[in-house]
Amino acid sequence: MNQLLFYLRKLHKTEGRRLYWNLISMIFISLMDSVSLYLLVPVMGIIGVVNMASSNIPFMAEVSKGLHFFPQQMLLPIVLCAYFIIVTGQSFIKRQQTILNSVIQQRFIKQLRIETYRTIMESDWLFFVHRRKADFSSVLTTELARVSQGTIQTLNLVTSVAFTLIQIAFAMVLSWQLTLIVIFCGLAFAYFSRHFVRKAKTLGNSTTELSMDYLAGVNEHFNGIKDIKSNGLESSHLSWFQIICRQMERNVVKFATLQATSQIRYSLVSSFLIVTFVYLSIDIFNVTAGQMMLILLIFGRLWPRFSGLQGTIEQIAMSIPAFSKLLDIRTACEQAKEPWNNMDAELPMPMPIRESITCKHISFRYDNEQSSYALRDVSLTIPVNSMVAIVGKSGAGKSTLIDLIIGLLTPNQGEVLIDGKPLEDQNIPSYRQTISYVSQEPFLFNTSLRENMKLVKPHVSDTEIWHALHFAASAEFVKNLPSGLDTVIGDRGVRLSGGERQRIVLARAILRKPTVLILDEATSSLDNENEAIIQTALERLKGNMTIIVIAHRLSTIRNADQVLVLDKGEVIQQGAYAQLASETKGVFGKLLSFQEPRDLSV
Repeated sequence: MNQLLFYLRKLHKTEGRRLYWNLISMIFISLMDSVSLYLLVPVMGIIGVVNMASSNIPFMAEVSKGLHFFPQQMLLPIVLCAYFIIVTGQSFIKRQQTILNSVIQQRFIKQLRIETYRTIMESDWLFFVHRRKADFSSVLTTELARVSQGTIQTLNLVTSVAFTLIQIAFAMVLSWQLTLIVIFCGLAFAYFSRHFVRKAKTLGNSTTELSMDYLAGVNEHFNGIKDIKSNGLESSHLSWFQIICRQMERNVVKFATLQATSQIRYSLVSSFLIVTFVYLSIDIFNVTAGQMMLILLIFGRLWPRFSGLQGTIEQIAMSIPAFSKLLDIRTACEQAKEPWNNMDAELPMPMPIRESITCKHISFRYDNEQSSYALRDVSLTIPVNSMVAIVGKSGAGKSTLIDLIIGLLTPNQGEVLIDGKPLEDQNIPSYRQTISYVSQEPFLFNTSLRENMKLVKPHVSDTEIWHALHFAASAEFVKNLPSGLDTVIGDRGVRLSGGERQRIVLARAILRKPTVLILDEATSSLDNENEAIIQTALERLKGNMTIIVIAHRLSTIRNADQVLVLDKGEVIQQGAYAQLASETKGVFGKLLSFQEPRDLSV
């Protein structure tokens, strides 16, 4: 319940005034509903069902005297017109209240989406390393919608309680004995129906887990759709999809069954109580026919309220796990928040790098509870406008070193220096503005090539785009595309070849005019021709910016000013390409010997 209260307070903070108006509207609608019901008594008196003058119904004698001022033939039209006006006014107010309710709900869910997305984006890189990406998608879609719905259901519960209290007060005026019996029966039934709420919460937990697994699986399948199609694995993935869909179906049906069972119990008890009330009213309490009819009408409205409250509580209980999941993500994000990150602030000016980037005895491990280090006592100096290559076997710590240089990770020991000064939290935003990073997997959207280029520089001109494309050896093939820069390149750039995608991403990195360009195995999946094209592009850039390259294919780093060889998180060789190649017994020499025969045979 703490999670629910947290979001209710947030809703109050966001929509305070509207919430009060919404509650006042609901109370007013309830009052008008009671008045319209009360007006049925004069109608029954006029048509002869009730003797209003001798009726024990409160205020009816006064109403009867007031109606004597009107001609007899006008009484029924007057009362019916009053009833029509009240019901019509109630309908218009209810319409406005429904619209206001929708506005409150949509503004609240919008605020939740933005806040949740912001807290996720402000988290540090290590937070993302330890979590599934699909979990964030699930939280921002399914779970967030359930939280919003649960919050609105709670508001509906509050207004329903207010409405019920008004109806109870009205019923007490008519017959307090029978009303107390209804209240006692309703509360007793609610007490014995607690297990429905517990079951609803259990089903809510299952719904949360299933929705997250569903979204994670679907994302993974479509990310690997080429492998699935190529290896004929469609049937096995369809089998998984059918299983989880059946589980989700069973979960929804179980909840529907739970609610249906709860409601049918209320219906059966309702029938029993009506029979009992009629008997008690006539034989024991000596209730008049008019009172009896009103009591039955009130009971017909009041008892479904108890039933509705039970259903609403079950809905809220099922959404509680979504509240917990969303709050857990928010708490984890806030704990992992980058202290310098302020997404509302303007982008800082790029930090000038005049001398070097230095790693001084840095060590890092991803889990502080483990003794093994991903990097241990690494020292490296990268002079400005030089080209440095980092090589080593898979798992040697190359990407971890890059993450430390970028400032995505903070060393457990040692420090990163920029021009001899430690890279501190307050400097990271301006430092990141100097860096362009190109990963092994090109990051492209399913939109036009121009929009993909504008991702890093929204107000860039076409001239600047073509200049960057030329530097990345991409201008020629872009000109030959059906619509040039306006060509839509498909999801993740699927309509382009692997080499074309990498060159576009390289051009986008250049468009930013970085001081430091980092290529994280950006040519590992390319053929020799595209590798040579990108190599030529890098030669154009060499001397104009600092280039850091992680490479498995050593032929791409022949012109590097410095090569760093990592093994098991430690620097085991460091020097110029030719120097390390001559050391045939070293790791670099062995790596080179494995690749040379393949390169010479091509």
